Amino acid sequence: MSITRSDSPTFTEPSRGLVKETWPEGSGFEIVGYSAEIKRLRLQVRRIGPHFRTVLISGEAGTGKEQVARALHGMSQMSDGPFVMCHGAALEEAVAEHLKENADALGCLTKMAHRGTLFLHGIHEMPLQTQLRLLRLLRRHDSTQNHMQNQMEPCKLDLRMIAATSENLKILASAGRFQQELYQRFAMVEITLPPLRARRDDIPELTKYFLSQLAPLYCRKVPAISNEAMERMLNYSWPGNVRELKAAVRSSLSRVEGEVIESHHLPALVEDVPSSTEDGIAESARLQDVVEQHVLRVLKDCGGNKVRAAEVLGISRSTLYRMLDTSASAVLQ
Repeated sequence: MSITRSDSPTFTEPSRGLVKETWPEGSGFEIVGYSAEIKRLRLQVRRIGPHFRTVLISGEAGTGKEQVARALHGMSQMSDGPFVMCHGAALEEAVAEHLKENADALGCLTKMAHRGTLFLHGIHEMPLQTQLRLLRLLRRHDSTQNHMQNQMEPCKLDLRMIAATSENLKILASAGRFQQELYQRFAMVEITLPPLRARRDDIPELTKYFLSQLAPLYCRKVPAISNEAMERMLNYSWPGNVRELKAAVRSSLSRVEGEVIESHHLPALVEDVPSSTEDGIAESARLQDVVEQHVLRVLKDCGGNKVRAAEVLGISRSTLYRMLDTSASAVLQ
């Protein structure tokens, strides 16, 4: 596989002698890469997809939890049914327009996802009271399903449920910040997504994939990428994971005018961390400065759009606001 032009000094990926696995149409997820971690992910999705009732997807922000959820839905026996997605922190507000006063938001969502999949993204941010209602709904669903099966009657509510988190739910449950039984129900089947820094070998293939997907949006042919640009990408830690990589590719496409993406077309990347010193406190302080400078550079690249900057960085908007507030406070002191 190659992302190169024969007449330019560009990066060429060595042939791996592998055939990319195809996925059912409508799965909504391209399994891109050849790393051992991605191979395991393919196997998990293939094994779990046709049979799951509840699944927990965990991983850092930007690792592709929604795409994996859509892949599971696409491989299920209910792939023709609805895929209903809602963020855990905004569940009540998200369905408010469908509800009457004192109506049940969760009940509304599950009806919308009947004979399909309900995807609860960011379940770690779900309020405890909403968690309790979700737990009661799952208990009621299990009880109803068992009763219908015993009576040889069809189940009134038939859906699959996927929860996604970027936090460790086991730790949150132990600290009383997440319902223990709810965690146990979802964690019976868990898929953990690796960060991009743990599968750097997939960066060339992911870059090629994003270029092929995004270039048509700019009404242009897919450009090549220079050795220097690829080296920078391979050496970067990608704290925002695959989402940040995609944003970097999009940014580069908006800057390049020729047929090759050079290093200077890439957005600002923090390749170097200050070397260690005898003063550990000074080292930590300088590392914090590097993080703050990176955040400010990304915010600048996004034209001051904080929502877009948070997406590129792979953090929540509230986290970005806190980081900016901290930086401002440090300047004023």
